[in-house]
Amino acid sequence: MKTIPYAQLLAQLPENGKHITGYQDNDQIVVYQAYKPAIAEYAVRHQQLGGPGFSYERMSWIKPGFLWMMYRCGWATKEDQESVLAITIAKTDFLQILAEAVPTTFKPKQYSDSNAWKADMKAKAVRLQWDPDHDPFGRKQERRAIQLGLKGDLLKTFGQTYIRSIADITGFVKEQKVHVDRHRLEALLVPAESVMTLEDPALRQAAGL
Repeated sequence: MKTIPYAQLLAQLPENGKHITGYQDNDQIVVYQAYKPAIAEYAVRHQQLGGPGFSYERMSWIKPGFLWMMYRCGWATKEDQESVLAITIAKTDFLQILAEAVPTTFKPKQYSDSNAWKADMKAKAVRLQWDPDHDPFGRKQERRAIQLGLKGDLLKTFGQTYIRSIADITGFVKEQKVHVDRHRLEALLVPAESVMTLEDPALRQAAGL
């Protein structure tokens, strides 16, 4: 994974608004998840999600933004989130997930009424949230970051079929946390993320953009 100085990332990302940012190329994008070590070890060994500690009966959230993941898992310090996984999937699969997304709260600009939203909630297997992005210290930013919750058959498809590779980046996370703890952001490295552009109006609607 190519990394860049945090200051460089900050300079190239929008300061506000909703944006899907992630480590990507023309064909693939990386999403992050954090688990207890036993789940992460199984995932890396088998290159899919599963094992005795993982449940496909629960909703599982993916996040394409590295610093949002760091905020959520406390730089790999929170209980049951001590191991951070970088999961590479095809962009076409990511967009398929996005096409199934339903916001976790009713959005009048996306739905004619709450009944239409509730019908979508029943019919679709992906939940979408736009949350404040965070800086390395966990402080909220004006820019919004996306996270997607998967459940049911789609979660199984993601965990067993969509995944192209899984890498445990916990070591990298801990190395960078040292710089954050010492307030040395000039030394902080982060994945070279960029903004994903959605041309399809239906996808933009599904994403609430």
